[in-house]
Amino acid sequence: MSSILIKNVKEIITMDQKRNRLQGYDILIEENKISKIDQEIKQDAEEVIDGTDYFLYPGLINTHHHFYQTLTRNIAAAQNIELFDWLKYLYPIWANLTPRAVYYSTLVACGELLKTGCTTAVDQFYVFPHNQPDNLIDQQFRAAHKIGIRFHGSRGSMSLSEKDGGLPPDEVVQTEEEILQDSQRVIEKYHDNDPFSMQRVILAPCSPFSVTENLMKESIKLARRYGVQSHTHLAETKDEEEFCQETFGMRPLEYMKKVNWIGDDVWYAHGIHLTKEELKRMAETKTGVAHCPVSNQKLASGAAKVPYMLEEGVPVGLAVDGSASNDSSNMILEMKAAFLLHRLVSGISSITAEDVLAMATNGGRNILNQSQIGSIEEGKAADMFMVNKNRLGFAGGLSDPVSALVNTGDTQIVDMTIVNGEIVVRNGELVAVDESEIINKANKVSQEMINQ
Repeated sequence: MSSILIKNVKEIITMDQKRNRLQGYDILIEENKISKIDQEIKQDAEEVIDGTDYFLYPGLINTHHHFYQTLTRNIAAAQNIELFDWLKYLYPIWANLTPRAVYYSTLVACGELLKTGCTTAVDQFYVFPHNQPDNLIDQQFRAAHKIGIRFHGSRGSMSLSEKDGGLPPDEVVQTEEEILQDSQRVIEKYHDNDPFSMQRVILAPCSPFSVTENLMKESIKLARRYGVQSHTHLAETKDEEEFCQETFGMRPLEYMKKVNWIGDDVWYAHGIHLTKEELKRMAETKTGVAHCPVSNQKLASGAAKVPYMLEEGVPVGLAVDGSASNDSSNMILEMKAAFLLHRLVSGISSITAEDVLAMATNGGRNILNQSQIGSIEEGKAADMFMVNKNRLGFAGGLSDPVSALVNTGDTQIVDMTIVNGEIVVRNGELVAVDESEIINKANKVSQEMINQ
């Protein structure tokens, strides 16, 4: 049995139900679980780690991403335009995606996430160019397994092309039949419903402006038949709201109700332009939101009513969104952005650093319905990260390790990340892959895509 014993941790931030913090405790990991937390554990282990100088946190959970966009970051022409124009500019570049591009972009995104304390990631992959094999998403599962992240792969889709009144061009749009057949294939091949599973499948039609009404209805039927969750973009911009009013004669959430996309097995990315009454309905039905503060600010989409959502009981997780609208995959910086944004918009008492950490841990767990992640407790999954307190950015600020993590300046890279009982980041470096190789190959593929 593989085992890791972390001795005398400076402080364990458990994020359990009582939000306990434990000082000077030991933590024993056996196989993929936390088997014991106590003041002194006298037991041999394959690896013993001195935790005296470390703060230990639960692994962060990223509830919305587009890994492939790591290859189209910081393109000058896309830096100062809002969502619809931004998409129209980038769709033709994304039409150049290949299996190799998907594989290396996944390694880049997951590597960034792991190095910033994220242990579980959702990716919504929805671009399937006509001239490429249908199984591009398989490359994501392959890469996620190699690097060691807990992966919820979303089989996205676009079926409403520009000529039919949608936003995307024909070359990245599939037929409903193609989408549903491949969605079923991906579920049957990859979905693992075990509480400690390392891979799950989500069905994720892209958005109201890129997917037909019938596909929305058939996708949720398929998801519920197999017991998998469903995810889509919703209420991200005023343009989308106007599209729904003009196309369907109703607001975005009304449209979701019409196509049966409401419930505790559904969550939306963004949810910015939802009214308080709509949010109350989401709280009642336990329909969740992936909050993406950096992307929302960069694209000038607006600020979601997150403090109100939390107050009403809407399930809220944190997310970095796509790397072309962020332009990074850094969950620690995402927490800081959320904290500062809502302090600015809603007032000094509207949110705390611990509230933000709760979104990034407990909130993600609740949205994904994977109960064994999101906190440090005996019997739970061994997903966690450690940060050395003796770093320049913490100097003079050690009184609260949660605020230190969220607010200080040099915590972007953690010292150690453990996923499912395996050390995947050690001394700030990825363990399972060669970072230099990934960087070189990702840069090469990126230039090939952009220059076509």
